[in-house]
Amino acid sequence: MHSTVLQLDIQGTPQSWITLEQAARHYAADSVVWTDGEGPLAVLRGGWNVAAGRQSRIEVHPIVAVRGHSRVNLFDVPIGVTKSKLLRRDQYTCAYCGEVHEVRNLQAEHIVPESRGGAYAWMNLVTACAVCNAYKAARTPEEAGMRLLYLPYVPSRYEAFLLEGRRIRGDVHEWLAARLPKHSRLH
Repeated sequence: MHSTVLQLDIQGTPQSWITLEQAARHYAADSVVWTDGEGPLAVLRGGWNVAAGRQSRIEVHPIVAVRGHSRVNLFDVPIGVTKSKLLRRDQYTCAYCGEVHEVRNLQAEHIVPESRGGAYAWMNLVTACAVCNAYKAARTPEEAGMRLLYLPYVPSRYEAFLLEGRRIRGDVHEWLAARLPKHSRLH
């Protein structure tokens, strides 16, 4: 079961992944402004209202926009690099040989070698298979006579939510994917 909810601000900008319980608190506080997704993610049931003669229930949708504004503008927060996010960004494809590999055969490869001050950053990292990475060693692609088949890029905020690798419903994936920039490899 998919139990995470995509929380948006009122303008539709993704803010975070939240639990069903956190989403229920937003519903109970009447701070959910609008929802999206193909039907509810879950229906939570509470106590009985004696006067109305019915049980309380909250339908939690997979995407909820919450009233108010974020204390932090996420577009000002850099997207952290992890090996798993990098491999997903590059679709498990070696930047040098162009072959798709299993995760265990892939590495985060520094274009400018770390030994020469190359940063562990989106714009200096690509996915490489173990064979190509070993051949390139502590050289630049030019020095090794290797050509990059694709260029690195910093993922957008929408891509970052998809790169986290959470198990999400198809409708939430489609909602995020519809907002990806044209250059995204995640299309």
